[in-house]
Amino acid sequence: MLLIVCSTFIASISQIILKKASGKEHGSFLKEYLNKNVVAGYGLMFAATIVSILGFRGLAYKNGAVLDSFGYLFILILSAVILKEKATKKKLIGNALIIAGVLVFYL
Repeated sequence: MLLIVCSTFIASISQIILKKASGKEHGSFLKEYLNKNVVAGYGLMFAATIVSILGFRGLAYKNGAVLDSFGYLFILILSAVILKEKATKKKLIGNALIIAGVLVFYL
């Protein structure tokens, strides 16, 4: 289970890096897709996929989808810390419902 949560966290970091890269102007089409942030973002996404595959080797598939929902929580936290995005009331309620759903599933 820990590998799936780690995979979700790595994928969330990847999404933040890719969002930061998309907000910048680049001189050319090639520089837009072959800059360090985009390459790092997709590299991390690939790493998250590998970690996810390793995690699913010893886990029932029904658990993977539930654990993957932590990505919404990670994105909320990372976007507030790194991108300085505001956590709205709707986002907080939505994430609280996700956490409640995970708890209900496992209890």
